[in-house]
Order: sequence, then structure tokens, then C-alpha cells
Amino acid sequence: MPTRIILARHGETDWNRERRWQGHSDRPLNDTGREQAKALAADLTGEPIAAVYSSDLMRAHETARIVADGLGLDVVTVPGLRERRFGSWEGLQDVEAERLFPGVNGPPDGESRADMLRRVLESLEAIAQANRGRTVLVVSHGGPVRAVLRHRGDARCEGPIANCSIVDLEVD
Repeated sequence: MPTRIILARHGETDWNRERRWQGHSDRPLNDTGREQAKALAADLTGEPIAAVYSSDLMRAHETARIVADGLGLDVVTVPGLRERRFGSWEGLQDVEAERLFPGVNGPPDGESRADMLRRVLESLEAIAQANRGRTVLVVSHGGPVRAVLRHRGDARCEGPIANCSIVDLEVD
């Protein structure tokens, strides 16, 4: 029986609103992000969620906790679900990164997309194996969600990944 993973992006932070590269920078949700997390919890009402996992970064963990509290579940933190590390780009706005690093496709001192995908897939596989045949919620970040979509050949990887949006996965 397959494991169902409901993969969600965290709620909004001030840095999301300001279009800053967050990466491993540990930023909290803002009020909008908390409301988005509450709406996610409401959207998941009735789902047979047996466990909740999240990245260890504050914005993902807080989102997961808001949902888990309503389900009476704990949140299990998994560092492998973190956003991609953006090195010297972290804290910069999009336009600042473009000005400081013209023509560069990704931070020169950051984590590669391939390395991020590898650790995220390993984390999701371990979660699926620990929860065979169950439904779990996994709260992560835009980069990992996009990477999983790209890995699956899903066209949604080309558009923006909205805060608290979900992707339904079945893992055998």
C-alpha cells in the first residue's frame, strides 16, 4: 500500500514579502503566514493525517505546528527538508542579487540544486518508509517543493510555489 505525502510550502515571512533570498536563514512567519497556516489546517480537516514532519527552519516548523496542533499531533523535524542554502545571496533582494552577481544562475557559494534534491528525496523516502500505507503532512520550502515537481516532470515546477500550497504525492 502506498504512502501518501501531502507536501506543503510554509506560510509567508517578511522576507518572502520583500522578495529576499531566505535559504537557511531562520526567519519566522509573519501575521499573514500564520493566517495562511490556519487556512491550511482548515483545508486539511478530514484528511487522515497520521504524522506531521517539517524542516527544522522556524518558518516551516511554525506552519507545521499550527496544523499539527489542530490534529493533536507532534511535529517531527527533519533537517534534510530545508530550503536550498543560498550562501552570500541570503538576505539579498532579487534585484540586489542580480546586480551583484550579473548573469550568475545561482549563488556561487551556495548549495547546488542537485545536492538539495538528493537530500530532500532521501528525507521523503525515509518518511515514506516509516509511514507505509499512511497519510502524512510534510512542510518544507519553495525550493524543495519545486525540485520534487521538476524531478517528477510536473509542469507546476515552472510557476511560483504559493505559500501554504500543497502537492499530493504517493510513494510506493
